Amino acid sequence: MNGSSAQKRQVYMDHAATTPTHPDVLAAMLPYFTQEFGNPSSLYSIGRRVRKAVEGAREQVAAALGAAPAEIFFCAGGTEADNWALKGAVSAHRSRGSHIITTAIEHHAVLHTCEYLETQGVRVTYLPVDRYGLVDPHAVEDAICDDTIMISVMMANNEAGTIEPVGAIGTIAREHGILFHTDAVQAIGHLPIDVEAMHIDLLSLSAHKFHGPKGIGALYVRDGVAIERFVHGGAQEKRRRAGTEYTPGIIGLGAAIERACTDIEGHAARLRRLRDRLIDGVLREVPHSALNGHPELRLPGNASMSFAGIDGEALLLMLDAQGIYGSTGSACSSASGEPSHVLTAMGVPPRLAGTSLRLTLGEVNTDEDVDYVLAVLPGIVERLRAMSPLSA
Repeated sequence: MNGSSAQKRQVYMDHAATTPTHPDVLAAMLPYFTQEFGNPSSLYSIGRRVRKAVEGAREQVAAALGAAPAEIFFCAGGTEADNWALKGAVSAHRSRGSHIITTAIEHHAVLHTCEYLETQGVRVTYLPVDRYGLVDPHAVEDAICDDTIMISVMMANNEAGTIEPVGAIGTIAREHGILFHTDAVQAIGHLPIDVEAMHIDLLSLSAHKFHGPKGIGALYVRDGVAIERFVHGGAQEKRRRAGTEYTPGIIGLGAAIERACTDIEGHAARLRRLRDRLIDGVLREVPHSALNGHPELRLPGNASMSFAGIDGEALLLMLDAQGIYGSTGSACSSASGEPSHVLTAMGVPPRLAGTSLRLTLGEVNTDEDVDYVLAVLPGIVERLRAMSPLSA
């Protein structure tokens, strides 16, 4: 089939980049822009009411992670949470050592922070992954040195969708007395998380990935873990992050995470069915196409594929013209023009890595959306190959 035979519709399949704020979440937020505008640090009644709401949101986040409310610290989003986790922990534990273990496929919020820390005398080991994007827990353990103070491995990859063995890695870190941080930005609402069972010491999350507002996230810090404050100023967030709390965003984060984690398995099962229909259809209808990431250990809504002989950005633009919205990889690095560091680390040749398409489904997607993509995508790939020197 080709695009001309399908009636044009609007299909958003870039939920790994961001999600629309859910109406229920927005409704929970709105009073805190107007009627309940008080500063939560104020002692009078308006401020006390807002403080109670902020603490209620903290309880909602804690419940979703199996944590205690006192272990949740609000911040501006996943990037800040990653920066805070790495910089704060390294600063607090520098007397113990100066070595971090991470992977080659982390989000740039972790990788670029590690690169900065290297300029400050920190030694970083970037572990390789296999062709599916999986890091080997044994390789993590083998990389541990006497001066290792932290391991940082993401829970699920934002590009390829591969789910990492964080439970096994957390166990290794705990046995060696090393801090374990995980970037769980892509995992919230898709995977069940229990920070106690997984032996996680620090965890980053961001509301806009699960139908909350942009500009708000949280860092989980296990009780007893020392971490330096990230922003200096007032006494907010138990003196660990200064600045007047973004109350509407915090309320939205709490509402969104409670909603996202109410029926994780039911939500995941529906997405897996749609995802598998999409992947199977594309691989069947498009010659010389390949799945990126693990075929089974992957996020329920992630369909990352490569198409030999085309240009990934040209594919995105032609899909956009047909009302289909996806990405070539991480939204945070889409303007770099460089081949995906994730796919490159997985052994995908740079030329093929530049042909990737990431379609990430969410709760708004339907079977009709999948049908439309399957009707449009094969014809677009065929036309791009016919005009591209890459297919020669």
